[in-house]
Amino acid sequence: MRPDTPAEYVDHNAEAARLERTAGLYPEDAEHLLVQAAAHLELADDRPRATSLYDRLLSSTAPLENPFLVRALKAANLWEYGHEAEARAIIEGVRASAPRDPAPWVIVAESLESHDELEAAQETFTEAAVHLLTGVAEPPYATLPVLFGRHRVRRMLGLPHDEWDGRADTLNSSPVSLDELHDPKRVWSLGSDNPAELQAEISRLRAELGTFREALSRPFPVAVLHWPAPELTELLTAYPSLSMEYPSHEEHLSTIEASLRELAASGTPNLGIVTGTVPSYEAFAASELASPGDASLLPQYATTLAARGRAVAWPPERGAACWCGSGRGYGDCHGGDA
Repeated sequence: MRPDTPAEYVDHNAEAARLERTAGLYPEDAEHLLVQAAAHLELADDRPRATSLYDRLLSSTAPLENPFLVRALKAANLWEYGHEAEARAIIEGVRASAPRDPAPWVIVAESLESHDELEAAQETFTEAAVHLLTGVAEPPYATLPVLFGRHRVRRMLGLPHDEWDGRADTLNSSPVSLDELHDPKRVWSLGSDNPAELQAEISRLRAELGTFREALSRPFPVAVLHWPAPELTELLTAYPSLSMEYPSHEEHLSTIEASLRELAASGTPNLGIVTGTVPSYEAFAASELASPGDASLLPQYATTLAARGRAVAWPPERGAACWCGSGRGYGDCHGGDA
């Protein structure tokens, strides 16, 4: 499906089938592709089949990159077609596991919110904020839905602002304040015959649309390709012409860090790193009817991996391991002189 295809013209069943076939061709990307396929099945209102895909991932012998995300999606889907008890049990399990990825927190909290469990949703958003953002001076982009969702639910509950709400207000880039965007009385203004009230609501809706468009404009990171040492050795042995691109593994790692810092300094947002493997690269080259020794394929391969959800955000969070795989913290490795 092209990213600019209008939603009303999408055959969600056909798209889900295509993604399942692609997952069979690229097993290393099966998790990301099958999650997308399940989303299409949900949009096609075939929620039982979507659940079967989530179960397929969770029962796989291959370890998942983000099992909590899959569990959260399964719970939200189950609740939508009558399996409330099972959904609640999964949600409690996700909360108890306290994942480091904000996406599962947001999914289970919004599921609770959509079923009018506002107190539980507020507690879930708060747990996520405390777990992910305590001591973090600059919240990562991916955590903003946690703060904004928490602000929204607390506004509906009529709770007073606290420190987390203040941080959400500060991070809001919309020209309309969060208090106004999350005002529970907005629904009544849509039935008003007062031109001023209707104009104000139009302005708020435009601001929300701008925020959604900004989020959609970041489908995947601007990614730099990383080869682990064994993979790079295998790559250069098979395709010596690429030695011009990679004089040594140490220089390769230094170039990655320098390139990302240069992009960050130029104002490029949403940066990431994708890790290549020789079999995957050869399969990509074959799909492009090109030779793996063609260096011009490398940036295309990196973009393709990022589009499949293989990118890891850069820079790593404070205290996280370095992206290079050395096992040392980023601050003690390639981030040492940042």
